Amino acid sequence: MKKLLLSLVAVAAITFGANAQTEKGKIILGGNVGFNSTKVDGAAKADFNFSVVPSVGYFVGNNFAVGTGVGYTYDKSVSDGAQTEAFRVAPFGRYYVNLTDQFKFFGQLSVPMAFGTVKDVEANGDTGAKLGTATTIGVNVAPGFAFFPNKKIGIEFSVNGLGYENATLKAEGSGAKVKANSFGLEANTFAPKLGVQFHF
Repeated sequence: MKKLLLSLVAVAAITFGANAQTEKGKIILGGNVGFNSTKVDGAAKADFNFSVVPSVGYFVGNNFAVGTGVGYTYDKSVSDGAQTEAFRVAPFGRYYVNLTDQFKFFGQLSVPMAFGTVKDVEANGDTGAKLGTATTIGVNVAPGFAFFPNKKIGIEFSVNGLGYENATLKAEGSGAKVKANSFGLEANTFAPKLGVQFHF
C-alpha cells in the first residue's frame, strides 16, 4: 500500500511539473530580434534591415495563452531605392499539447500588423523624400515544438506555416493607393525558427 501511495505521489508530481510552465495564471515572455546587411555590387552603401519585437502572453487557461508582440522594424534598401520604418504589433493565441514531461507541441494563431512610412533612397545611399505610408495586416497559423529543460525556460522550434497578408501603400500628395494580397504556406523545415521563451 505504501509503494502504491508513493507511486501515485510521484506520478502526480511529474504531471504537475509537466503542466507548471503552461498552467492558468502563468506569464510567457519572449520575442524576436533580427538584423541583416547585404552589399550589392555597384551600390554606394549596403542594404540594411533591423527589427525588434518583444512579446508577452498570459495563460488564461491551462495550456492556452493570449498575448501580443509590440516593436519596430527598419529596412533600408539602396538597391531598391526605398526605406521603410514601421511600428509593429502582433496579437496572438497559442495552445500547447503535452507530448512528454518536457516536450510540448503548440499551435499559434497571430495577426501581425505594421504601420509605417516609406522614403526614397538616392543612388548614393542618402535618404530622400517621403514616398508614402504603408500598412500591412496579416493572419498566420504556425506549428511548433517546445522543450522545457526547467520550469522557467522553453526552447522552441517552429516554422512559419500558413499565412495571409494584405499590404497597402498610400502615395504622398496624390493619395493614390496600391494594394497587394498574398497567401501562402511556408512550412520549410530546413529554415526553422529557433527561439527561447521565459515562463513565470
